[in-house]
Amino acid sequence: MTRFERPGRRAVLMAPALLAACAAESVVAPPGEVSRAVYRHSGPPALTLFTMISTRSEAGAHSGLMVNGSQRVIFDPAGTFNHPQLPEVNDVFFGITPAAFDFYVDYHARETYRVAVHEIDVSAEQAEIALQGVRRAGPVAPARCNIAISDVVGRVPGFEDCPRAWFPRATMEYFRARPGVRAALYEDDSPDSRGDLIEVPLVR
Repeated sequence: MTRFERPGRRAVLMAPALLAACAAESVVAPPGEVSRAVYRHSGPPALTLFTMISTRSEAGAHSGLMVNGSQRVIFDPAGTFNHPQLPEVNDVFFGITPAAFDFYVDYHARETYRVAVHEIDVSAEQAEIALQGVRRAGPVAPARCNIAISDVVGRVPGFEDCPRAWFPRATMEYFRARPGVRAALYEDDSPDSRGDLIEVPLVR
């Protein structure tokens, strides 16, 4: 697994118990905002699992799933992630440009958590099934982040053996064992809590 040092933090909203709480609420952005934010990434169709791992206990603290299909979105169930340029519809964030991807990772990586990323190429059909799955899944109740993700992944053809798991590391191990997976580990020594929001526009 490759390790990457994060060069700096662009925009961060922190709370002391950010990951442990896994708080969530129903949020529905206006359809016009969602349509304007749609981003189509040039890479192959893919599923990308984010696993936030405690640097103290090594336990999985939270999970997110990026789907690159007819558009690229991030499903962040029962989480606290947000950015004013990324419209949300019930835990699904639209407009996931490369800058938005970096922001998502940077938002979670800090002195108490590192972010493991596992990416698997899929067919266009598989990606669309996953995309529809995440759009139907939310809003997700607190503490059910990984259950929601494993349920979505397990309904994608070819991934039916994904275990339905409460614990993020279980799904991470499933992704890590898949043939052709690409893995990276992001670390950052920034403070766990800053208590502020630095708004920096995401370049599209």
